[in-house]
Amino acid sequence: MTSQSIAMASQNPNLVISAVDIENMRGSLNKSGKFKEQFIRTKAAADKQLMQAIIVPVPADGGGGYTHERHKENYTLMVNMGVVYQLTQDEKYANYVRDMLFKYAELYPTLPLHPKRKMGKQNPGKLFWQSLNEAVWLVYTSQAYDLILPSLSAEDKTKIENGLFRPIVKFLSVDSPETFNKVHNHGTWTTAAVGMTGYVLGELDWVEQALYGLDKSGTGGFLRQLDELFSPQGYYNEGPYYQRYALMPFVTFAKAIQANQPERKIFEYRDGIVLKAIDTTIQLSYNQLFFPINDAIKDKGIDTIELVHGVAIAYGLTGDAGLLDIAKQQNQILLTGDGLKVAQALDNKLEKPYQFQSIAYGDGNNGEQGALVIMRQNVNGEQAVLFKPAAQGLGHGHFDKLTWQFYDKGEEIVSDYGAARFLNVEAKYGGRYLPENQTWAKQTVAHNTMVVDEKSHFNGNVDTGNANYPTLVFFDKSKNITISSAKIDSAYKGVSLKRTIALIKLPAQQEVAAKSFVVDVFEANSTKEHQYDLPVHYKGHLISTSFDLNTQLSRLSVLGKDNGYQHLWLKAQSKPKAGLSQVTWLNENGRFYTNSSIMDGDTSILFTQIGANDPLFNLRNENAFINRKAKAKQHTFVSVLEPHGEYNPSKEFTTSAVSSIEQLAHHKDKHIDIIEIKLAGGKRYLLAFNATEKVNANQINTFLFNGAKYQFDGRYKLFNIKQLQHKG
Repeated sequence: MTSQSIAMASQNPNLVISAVDIENMRGSLNKSGKFKEQFIRTKAAADKQLMQAIIVPVPADGGGGYTHERHKENYTLMVNMGVVYQLTQDEKYANYVRDMLFKYAELYPTLPLHPKRKMGKQNPGKLFWQSLNEAVWLVYTSQAYDLILPSLSAEDKTKIENGLFRPIVKFLSVDSPETFNKVHNHGTWTTAAVGMTGYVLGELDWVEQALYGLDKSGTGGFLRQLDELFSPQGYYNEGPYYQRYALMPFVTFAKAIQANQPERKIFEYRDGIVLKAIDTTIQLSYNQLFFPINDAIKDKGIDTIELVHGVAIAYGLTGDAGLLDIAKQQNQILLTGDGLKVAQALDNKLEKPYQFQSIAYGDGNNGEQGALVIMRQNVNGEQAVLFKPAAQGLGHGHFDKLTWQFYDKGEEIVSDYGAARFLNVEAKYGGRYLPENQTWAKQTVAHNTMVVDEKSHFNGNVDTGNANYPTLVFFDKSKNITISSAKIDSAYKGVSLKRTIALIKLPAQQEVAAKSFVVDVFEANSTKEHQYDLPVHYKGHLISTSFDLNTQLSRLSVLGKDNGYQHLWLKAQSKPKAGLSQVTWLNENGRFYTNSSIMDGDTSILFTQIGANDPLFNLRNENAFINRKAKAKQHTFVSVLEPHGEYNPSKEFTTSAVSSIEQLAHHKDKHIDIIEIKLAGGKRYLLAFNATEKVNANQINTFLFNGAKYQFDGRYKLFNIKQLQHKG
């Protein structure tokens, strides 16, 4: 390395990794530890790659195809080579990146729009089938260029910048204004890519456009993304899966802004919204996987590279030891300045348990467009309820207002389908969203919420969905109860829907183990008669029902014609007698689950399986049962989900395979709902709640039950048998 290069190295890199970071990182290589171990692995991979030819193919394939994956691999190679160059000061690594960029600079100006471009609303790319991937490529490649700048001659820079960076920035910004100015994750990636490249090339005009939109008016741009896409608590409008995906450009561009323009105080912007978003992304997970609402691939979790970067950056800024717990679970060390801080802290065992919470995340930029509610407790294993009275979530949202999911002992119990997509599996529709994502996964019947007249919420119209959202009536938690209620009047014309869900823990008493229940009260009201369907999509094997089944033994019929019903086989049905109705299934976690419902003698239960009208076998064959009230103006579905027992095939024993619930009833006293639960052994409980909108913490609620008068403060109370014996 020449003296001139060393002098330049004091100024570069200065994007996500700074010159000071490099100095600290080099110093750490003299000591053993996680950072050095990661460096050794990365350098070994780089050395192996140096022996291979540089491949920059002409784009030909869609997502998951060879050329698509090769260009993705190239940007990772370039960043890793750049880091190894900076840490070893050996120019052979920088030369590799330079030579690859030369090839891109020769290729890019010759490229037309991608041959596998997706027709429709999304902008195509040149290197990739959509411009989104082009922006991702530039976010990484701008960092690689920043890392090798000290090694380049003026001629090298001119060749690379004029042949590659300036054309691609123009293509992503001036030539694609609808994406660049869009408040959407595509816009986030694009503005971050252009802004980061602007810092590296010294084009501050690009930075201003990235921050404020092409016309610099503030109607678009990165800051508008921060203003509009996150609630004040840091919840991202499109849901956890896309919050994870969009997190990378948010945190990397913010890091670059801080490094180059610290006076902007970007990590303090909007009350620290970037740091809040990182923490919220972690909270939106269970057993290391993200809650799969909206268009979500269910295998994505906290070890995703976007959150690895987010956790490292957040720890570098805050020193929060709880983040180290997440970093330890991620088991990935970044070769960055923040990655070094994480590695050294883990070497010194400074981590503390990360605190997952029961919390309601307000949706919308003002936090008042509904909410995403997480309820958690520990009863013989971690349990979680996700309740979704949230906003639509733009184009990736599903028509599933007031839906819910339940998790126990690390597994899905009441499930959400997520997205219908084989991500980057080119043989399955080019790795894109399958047609069944529209016809099934987004439709209301694919979720655990009310379907009226076999039509989806907002009649399946995204614009209508984005313009309307539920109201979170209340969310509250105490030692043994977390409860929330929400309503919506716009999902169906003339129909009001309200749902209250409570996660309850009955503490252990003497020799009786702790028990848990999920209480669900879902009411529909209209002045006209409708058909009301309430599905429960369950994961596991059906064990028993408390009623006889009329099962289709030799021929299956399709449940309906459209709105998702066309994908459901009707496998069995029944019309249980009035009173208690129970469905029990066994999950692969070895626990039984019973859904106990109150039946009126005129409500049917339909057992279904996904798979009808699916000629290419694109859908998973999952099971559900649907409570159907065929004709009514008003109806209230009341159910209790109970985890119980254990099945151990290895040790050949089964315990408590039968539900402990013997009686379930619902009473209404003015605005008070009372759920009566009688358990085996004679124990009885009442859950009373007030789901009206205006209730204060000091309000005294009074109701009559079996001739006795009871009262409670605020929103809710769980009464046990001893309290029931007391006459008010």
